[in-house]
This record gives sequence, structure tokens and C-alpha cells, in this order.
Amino acid sequence: MPIAASPNALRCSSRLGSFLQAGSASRPVRAAGFTTTAPQCKRKTKDSNKRRGVSSLYGSGPREPLSMSNVALPRPVDFKPKIEVDESHGLWGFFPAPGKLLLTPKETEEHGRAWAVEELRRKSWEDLHALWWNCCKERNMLATSRAELIRGKLGFGEREIDTRDEEVTKTMRAIKHSLTERFYTWQDAVEVAKSDPEINLEGGDGRVYTPSAYEEEGYDGADAALAGEGEGEAAAERRSKEPAP
Repeated sequence: MPIAASPNALRCSSRLGSFLQAGSASRPVRAAGFTTTAPQCKRKTKDSNKRRGVSSLYGSGPREPLSMSNVALPRPVDFKPKIEVDESHGLWGFFPAPGKLLLTPKETEEHGRAWAVEELRRKSWEDLHALWWNCCKERNMLATSRAELIRGKLGFGEREIDTRDEEVTKTMRAIKHSLTERFYTWQDAVEVAKSDPEINLEGGDGRVYTPSAYEEEGYDGADAALAGEGEGEAAAERRSKEPAP
């Protein structure tokens, strides 16, 4: 007696056959390539670390030769550009000397003392003006040296620079002090001149002082008296030199 197949079994078998047929049709066929070129950079050792032996500390390279191992490295060209520099340029004032970046600590300590106010009172306006700008140039040079020491992290020279800068600062304070005294003296002189009837501040050039007639007569009489006394002394001296009869 034959056994009839169920419809579900027939349906599953048909699906499995179609799936196997589709898989076998889409499976790629792998074919071995044929080439006569040797593989590049093939490692001779069995170490899987590609950077084995490379050290940035000791400057060592890999133990396996690379494709560029036999190529010589290029060398830099020995070229120094010649640039013409003006040694009298104003920017050299920020440095100790043309072409010199810093002073040594011993050279920085070789400086004198600051100017005193008593010494500056006898100086003219031109001398004080020149001394002031010399101090400005000195402080610019010291500030440049301090910035270079900090940038280079040299660790020395800052104490010497601060000591020298303090002496220059004292000189500049003394200059301002002496000029302030002159300004106050000039103000006092203007107030005294305003109350003097013989001084006309609005008279213009050469017409400020107008002495009175009384003082002119008095001066003339005094000059005549002094002239008479001088003539009498000269006559007595001549008589003393004459031989006796």
C-alpha cells in the first residue's frame, strides 16, 4: 500500500532545493593568480610586529630591510644668505651692541651709580634731555635682555638686570625732580614779576624790563664817582713812581 506524501513536506523540500541551487550559483569561484614579481618587503622573520626594533631614543631602524633602505638620504645644501645690515640702525639700540644679543652677568654688573639731584641741578636743558633718552635706551636694552632670558629659559642674569635697571630708574627720577624744581622756581619768578612795576611781561622781546629814571640817574652818579676814584688812584700811583728831586 503506497504512502501518500503530505503537502507540507513537499513544500519544505521544494524550498530547500531552491535555496541550495541559489547558493551554489552565487558562490564565487576563487582562481589563483599567476605573477613573476616577488612580494615587496616580505619579512624574513616570523615576528608580526612591524615596528620591532624602531627606537626614537637610540635612532635605530627596523631589523628588516625596506624598499627604500638602499636609497641615500638627501643632504641639505650648505647655503648661508648674505644680508646687508646697517650697523647704525636704530633698532640696534635694543641690544648691547650690533650683532650681540645678550650681556653676560659679569658685564651687566659693570655699571656706575645713579645721578644725584644735586648734580643734575647744574646741568642744562640739553644735557638733561640727552641723559633722559640715554636712560630710555638703556631700559629698552635691559627689557629686551630680560625677555630673551625668559624665552630661552636660561635661568641666570635676571638679578643683575634688575639691579642695573633700578639704578637707571633712580637717575630718571632725579631728572624729573630737578626739572620740577625748575618749573616751580619759574612759576615763583613769574608771580614776582607780575607785582614789579618795572617789568612788563606783555612787552614782547627785548621790552620786558623798563627801569625807572630815578634809578638810571642814581646809577649814572655812582658810575661817575667810581670813575673819579679810579683816576685819583692812578694819579697817586704815577706820583709814587716818579724819582725824588
